Amino acid sequence: MKLDILAFGAHPDDVELGCAGTILKEISLGKTVGIIDLTRGELGTRGSADIRDQEANAAAKILGVSVRENLKMRDGFFVNDEKHQLEIIQMIRKYQPEIILCNAIDDRHIDHAKGSELVSDACFLSGLIKIETSLAGEKQAPWRPKIVYHYIQWKNIEPDFVVDITGFTDKKIEAILAYSSQFYDANSKEPESPITSKNFLESLNYRSRDLGRIAGLDHAEGFTTERYLAVSSLADLI
Repeated sequence: MKLDILAFGAHPDDVELGCAGTILKEISLGKTVGIIDLTRGELGTRGSADIRDQEANAAAKILGVSVRENLKMRDGFFVNDEKHQLEIIQMIRKYQPEIILCNAIDDRHIDHAKGSELVSDACFLSGLIKIETSLAGEKQAPWRPKIVYHYIQWKNIEPDFVVDITGFTDKKIEAILAYSSQFYDANSKEPESPITSKNFLESLNYRSRDLGRIAGLDHAEGFTTERYLAVSSLADLI
């Protein structure tokens, strides 16, 4: 299955928090989108890996993505080495996306920056013909995505561009709340974490409104890029 866009997250819910609005909009425009989670989020303060698996599947259905896979790397302890790069390369060559979305380049959680660099490096390596991979016994052809974009997470990184997600914020929040074990629940007896407060959920709306305000939109999601964005005409920027 060839996909237009493949979104990577170090943990289940990273993609939903960082770029669910963009994914929803692209799918509405006819694009095919998949999600690859690097870990099962087993070190999360609340819930369990099994619960996160169920929540990730529920969120995927809400978003309408074509596929979601989990590479089951070690939460907190995966590294950017040959073994992990080859696992990412297999996914890139399997789905042959034009666009990659991945974790923030710098963030509070150490896995986010690690995941960002790991996926970015694998995107380059995936295009090298002398790196051989196979999946289900079949040799894979080289494939390099056209572009890699990094979504924004906990830290307020200055975006290189924003995507208008006006009209998709309610569905985005619905997908995020599919992770009921991870976010605000007044009745929960489990330990608190930085993402379990009511204020955190409200901050998602603050950020999309603020990015939208600056760009003259109602709601937006921000991204950073690894190279200059090029347009054919100034009119493309209006």
